[in-house]
Amino acid sequence: VQLQASGGGLVQAGGSLMLSCAASGGTFNPYTVGWFRQATGKDREFVARVGWNSGTTAYSPSVAGRSALSRDIARNTVWLQINNLKPEDTAIYYCAKALGASGRWESWGQGTQVTVSS
Repeated sequence: VQLQASGGGLVQAGGSLMLSCAASGGTFNPYTVGWFRQATGKDREFVARVGWNSGTTAYSPSVAGRSALSRDIARNTVWLQINNLKPEDTAIYYCAKALGASGRWESWGQGTQVTVSS
């Protein structure tokens, strides 16, 4: 299964973006789908995750309360919406999958650039 993240772009602070993670060559069942981001010069960090079958979600404190995950089972796609974007949200956003919330993350895609201007 290959994953492709898309939907990034340039947005002003306070704006919103909806990122998508699409699976090809297979499905997300029964994986957990996670979003991560990496800013220039920083380590990659966890953003959010959703259990494909359960729909259970978890968010990092950095985006909790202003982001939402959703999934389309028929389209094998997961969306991450982030509202009230801040300059510190600027990063390349990646999606990956794992077996369970504590499994090893794999199938990293190319990532999509999010740039938030102040």
